[in-house]
Amino acid sequence: MIKEFSIRVTRYRRPKDMDLNEEFHFFSDSLGLFNDRDKEKSCFRIFFELIKASNEDIILSSDDIAEKSNLSRATVIHHINKLMDSGLVVANKEGYLLRTDNFDSLLDQLQDEISKTIENLRSTAKNINNAKERLNGNDCFNL
Repeated sequence: MIKEFSIRVTRYRRPKDMDLNEEFHFFSDSLGLFNDRDKEKSCFRIFFELIKASNEDIILSSDDIAEKSNLSRATVIHHINKLMDSGLVVANKEGYLLRTDNFDSLLDQLQDEISKTIENLRSTAKNINNAKERLNGNDCFNL
């Protein structure tokens, strides 16, 4: 089981006939991985280095990523933390790696986590609905 994570899923119309670079951008934009404030595409470059490393079963340190992506270590740490918060990157004692090196598997894992979250929300919604019915005229909740 993974720790809490936050990811923004955005539905875009998938363009036809995309090349690999466009496919990768569509995938990462749909998962809200990169934003317009990242003018240097630093997060994209870091994520790409982690993808390349996963193909070779290599775990990268923040220094390794900084060197390979030509970014400062502070920038790498900032973006690595964002990628870890999204649940896509994990840390171990040797460095950082992708949660999974297979994008299908990644989506399956995210879908499972989203489904569990929806189930918890549904249960909570039922409890709230039941509590509302028992309020008997009280017009506020304890806040």
